[in-house]
Amino acid sequence: MIMLQLFSTFENNAFLELAISTLEKKGINRENIFVVPLDNRKESRKLFDTLHRSDGTSLIDIGLAIATAFSVIGASIGFELAWGPIYWGLIGAFVGFVVGVVIRLFTEIILKKKKRRLQGKHSEIILIVDCKDGLAEFVENVLWNHYALGVAKVVSDEAKSK
Repeated sequence: MIMLQLFSTFENNAFLELAISTLEKKGINRENIFVVPLDNRKESRKLFDTLHRSDGTSLIDIGLAIATAFSVIGASIGFELAWGPIYWGLIGAFVGFVVGVVIRLFTEIILKKKKRRLQGKHSEIILIVDCKDGLAEFVENVLWNHYALGVAKVVSDEAKSK
């Protein structure tokens, strides 16, 4: 008989307890159910990227777009001003870049921080169930019906060696 391990993640709530009790009622021994609590991140995420780590968020994308627009406007108006179109185009580009970076910093620090705090769905518990191949489908359905955040099946090493 092939032995499987089912891994699933849950939030820490009553549905996890209900899933475990349902599995025990079906005949899966307590020794074959393993529950591991996870430690959640306590430190906040870093805003600026390093050479070795990047979160995919760019702080200069809006700055470059606004700098382009402001430089075109500055150069157009600069034909009638004292310093000429080149200086006013450069001034417009600099001001637009600074405005864009400030807008992006505001959205990252203020708005997205609130959004990250409100999202709430964090994996807090890992549940590992050892079962025979015939019960795997039932165990997987029980886990999904009790609101598992994710489920994976792995064939046990005992079955691979035979």
